[in-house]
Amino acid sequence: MEFRFLPILAFLTLALVASHAALSPDLYWKSVLPNTPMPKAVRDLLNPDSLEEKSTSVDVGKGGVNVDAGKGKPGGTSVAAGKGGVNVNSGKGKPGGTSVNVGKGGVNVSTGPKGKPVNVNVSPFLYRYAASEDQLHDDPNVALFFLEKDMKVGTKMNLHFTENSNAATLLPRQVAKSIPFSSEKLPEIMNQFSVKPGSVEAEIMQNTIKECEEPGIKGEEKYCATSLESMIDFSTSKLGKNVQAFSTVVEKRTRLQKYTIAAGVKKMPSDKSVVCHKQNYVYAVFYCHSTETTRAYMVPLEGADGTNAQAVAVCHTDTSAWNPKHLAFQVLKVKPGTVPICHFLPEDHIVWVPTKKPAA
Repeated sequence: MEFRFLPILAFLTLALVASHAALSPDLYWKSVLPNTPMPKAVRDLLNPDSLEEKSTSVDVGKGGVNVDAGKGKPGGTSVAAGKGGVNVNSGKGKPGGTSVNVGKGGVNVSTGPKGKPVNVNVSPFLYRYAASEDQLHDDPNVALFFLEKDMKVGTKMNLHFTENSNAATLLPRQVAKSIPFSSEKLPEIMNQFSVKPGSVEAEIMQNTIKECEEPGIKGEEKYCATSLESMIDFSTSKLGKNVQAFSTVVEKRTRLQKYTIAAGVKKMPSDKSVVCHKQNYVYAVFYCHSTETTRAYMVPLEGADGTNAQAVAVCHTDTSAWNPKHLAFQVLKVKPGTVPICHFLPEDHIVWVPTKKPAA
């Protein structure tokens, strides 16, 4: 079924005054990864147009967002997000400042029949959790799971590649660090973003934070990145700085339809990877995990309506530590640890893989 998304915020704008000691997220990428092309998923979430703004003054009703990034005020920028406010001070900032637009809707709520929220608690890419009955029937990500043996030319699959229609933007690290992100600070977080305690939106945010704080399964190193810089640092700490980053690219927006695997499936150069899954939150948060029991592929797909896609597929060769009632096992009718299980990545998820060190 088709999901609709209910935004909790019209939009959220945060301002950061440029500092000689700090690089913008895109410049940080270029400085650390000069030979690594930036995947579409990252470019889309950076929202480069907003990064070029020199000053911003925004007021969103009902306690929403107040931003004042005046040109003549040295010493940082004050940002108020909701009743509690978020204060950002980057020290000896230069006049002007940089405006960062954080999406157009904040948290997305997936709803099923009669508007009942579904899949609030479970992400299919968190392997310690069991799938709910609603998720088995209503989650469009169900179709993304398949067996590695079926990844061959001519295989047909019913797929619906999705990304958050109200995608939240990746914050610069200085801004992300200024905003609490922990279960202990939940009341403060809810107040800052004008989220009503006990609401579905509050539950989504609470669960995202909780999932980030949970330990990984056996053989998994995990980390939740709240900025592009922190995602780069985690990925390169596990893989080194000679890396490539990939995301799924679909030619145009489509509904659920039949796709056929075309010629040209390519295995990525290493069985070690870091996969970063975008979480549902007010701003962009990525659940990244590193494992040496994966194989990643680029898979060309041809849709029934003529749409072409270059999809990232990640195959897990050891699923013995997954929850026996995980979505993949229930959909594919297999047991943990028996066969490699693969899934395509939605468009706003990213896989990082090491490359061979270039010759001197």
